[in-house]
Amino acid sequence: MGRARGRLGRAVRRKRRVASAGLAVVAAALAVGGTDAQASRGTAPPEVKPAPAAVRLVSAPVRIADAATVRLLRPGDRVDVVAAERAGPPRVVASGARVAEVPAPEKGLGDGGALVVLSVPRDTARALVGAGAVARLAVALC
Repeated sequence: MGRARGRLGRAVRRKRRVASAGLAVVAAALAVGGTDAQASRGTAPPEVKPAPAAVRLVSAPVRIADAATVRLLRPGDRVDVVAAERAGPPRVVASGARVAEVPAPEKGLGDGGALVVLSVPRDTARALVGAGAVARLAVALC
């Protein structure tokens, strides 16, 4: 009786493997035949677009000249950062930057502005640091 069960078990496993292999062949045939059938009807298969390159966001602490404006901001807000230099017209340094954090105001820092942490691409963070060193920065809510 034990021998018969062993043969029966092997036969069942073999049938399962054959069924699995058959399903795989049918799936492959359908995948290939599906695009061929579309081409024969005159409709092209959908165009596969490459995935956009992932943009790594970094946290960039930025000192904004007007502390009262920073107090209006909340995490999740979108802002444009504008650099104003004495020598030239104002320029937009970051567009649509997401506010990540608004730290508590610093004590004893009179008109030194206020700090805000923005979530921006690495290149924009470098531009913000450079602009903050030579110009006064302001934000506009988007």
